Amino acid sequence: MRVLFVCLGNICRSPTAEGVFRRLLDEHGLASRVAVDSCGIGPWHVGKSPDPRACEAAARRGVDLSGLRARQLADEDFVVFDYVLAMDHDNLATIRERLPHDCQAHVGLFLAFAGQQNREVPDPYFGGEDGFDEVFDLIEAASRGLLVDIQARLGTSR
Repeated sequence: MRVLFVCLGNICRSPTAEGVFRRLLDEHGLASRVAVDSCGIGPWHVGKSPDPRACEAAARRGVDLSGLRARQLADEDFVVFDYVLAMDHDNLATIRERLPHDCQAHVGLFLAFAGQQNREVPDPYFGGEDGFDEVFDLIEAASRGLLVDIQARLGTSR
């Protein structure tokens, strides 16, 4: 099973989701069965570390983002990943524009897994530090829901 989190530049929201979800998989003994990655729609930050504010917010909650590096969404991602999860409607629209007709991946908004069908994970990039904490809270909630969905698909509900 493979999960890809997608945001605009891959330095705030999607790397946070990658880090949070990796930790959750570790805690539930599923790290060896579920691969996780993140990327951005655009090329602006390719190769760069996550935003320091995202790293600080994650570190305060025991999640290490320091080893992550930004990359851009690639055509092969639609073949490789079982879940392609967008942080907002604009990201989702771009993903759907590029979606091959035979794509088998679940493509949708990440917060749908938190029971919030049309809600977006807001981009904290131009805001203050508290925006990164809000993003972290939303990502944790959606990650728990995604874990339940994956456990059901893998037949490992706990």
